[in-house]
Amino acid sequence: MENWRYMMFINKKIRLFIIKRTQLAIGEKIRLFMLLLLVLIFLCPPLWAQQHISIDTVLKRVENNNISLQSYGLKAESYKYKARAATAWMAPMVGLGTFMTPYPGTEIMDDRDKGALMFQLEQDIPNPGKLRAQQRYIASQANAERTAGMISLNLLKAQAKTLYYTSIVAQQRIKVLTANDRIMQMMKKIEDIRYPYNQSKLSGVFRAKAKIEENQNMIRMQQGEIARAKALLNALMNAPANSPLNIDTAYVPVFKAEAVLDTALLASRRQDIVQMDQNINTMRLGIKAMNAQNKPDFRVRFDHMSPLNKMMPKAYSIMGMISIPIVPWASKMYKSEAKAMNYEVQSMEKEKAGMLQESQGMLYGMQYQILSMQKRITAMEETIVPALRRTMDADFASYQENKLSLPEVISSWEALTMMQTDVLDEKMKLYQMIVDYEKELYR
Repeated sequence: MENWRYMMFINKKIRLFIIKRTQLAIGEKIRLFMLLLLVLIFLCPPLWAQQHISIDTVLKRVENNNISLQSYGLKAESYKYKARAATAWMAPMVGLGTFMTPYPGTEIMDDRDKGALMFQLEQDIPNPGKLRAQQRYIASQANAERTAGMISLNLLKAQAKTLYYTSIVAQQRIKVLTANDRIMQMMKKIEDIRYPYNQSKLSGVFRAKAKIEENQNMIRMQQGEIARAKALLNALMNAPANSPLNIDTAYVPVFKAEAVLDTALLASRRQDIVQMDQNINTMRLGIKAMNAQNKPDFRVRFDHMSPLNKMMPKAYSIMGMISIPIVPWASKMYKSEAKAMNYEVQSMEKEKAGMLQESQGMLYGMQYQILSMQKRITAMEETIVPALRRTMDADFASYQENKLSLPEVISSWEALTMMQTDVLDEKMKLYQMIVDYEKELYR
């Protein structure tokens, strides 16, 4: 019996030990998992910081978040309420006073001559046709305001594209300068090694050092250009200027030339032409509103008299009035104004035709210029730069064998660096030409 109790006691201790060890193991696993999670959070960069923002995303954020664009929608909304206000009537006029009351001190022959107290109510009733014409004229101005917002958006998108492409080209310049810097660093090390053995001149060491520092300054300049472009892009997107912004440096702008650039296509694409059409429509509605001034207006007046002599009966007067705007001395105002607006509409139509003709010629010229620039860049990248690079490699190999002096190698290095920089300059010009082409096409 005692042995059995002893065995039960031992089994209980063993179970408690196993449970504690299991709990301890689970706790250790939880603590290890939390530790790994903290390491991932604090040591690894955030996911959104690693992602590159595309040009389409930038343009979408500019469209949705830019504050200056929001003002156009608010102005257009204001015209809706102005048009509603155009249909309002004037407030009624109410008057209270005396009627045919004799002056103090005047001898009254009869109590009927005491006059009366008079209450007057008067209301102007404008012509409904006039109000509707004025309402349509004011409401039409909202469309032009919204189109002005689209014009401003097109300009902001062009600015955003320029800044985005500037960052891409600046990053490519840094890549080129960094690669060339390694070559110059190697030449400086060779000069440092050769100088103690009188195999090179001290001036070569200083010249290599100067070229390295000059190259570093160019890298710093490009870094500043990237920082400036990112700050301006953040401002366009209504974000803090110092917000992190990772540009997709692998993106290459593609030029898509329109097959046919007729005036009908430009009239539908260009927002400034659309706005001009809307302004012409507004002017025509204004002419209709001006011609509606030949319609008469109305007025109703009610008078109520309470005689001061109680023996006299109360009396009233109701009068309806109508204006006569067709008389010559009144009609010449709105007729002359309508004629002036007609001439203005004709002037705007001529201006529109001239803008379409000018834009057509400009866009065709820009297409040819862009295609020519693309061919130039292709020739520089596929022919000139490889030739200069092979020259640089050959001169550097001869320099390593001490068959060529440092100034000659530096000349090859400078020629290669300058040509690579020229290629990137031409690419930036090409990208800007593409931006200008798209801006002109959708202006």
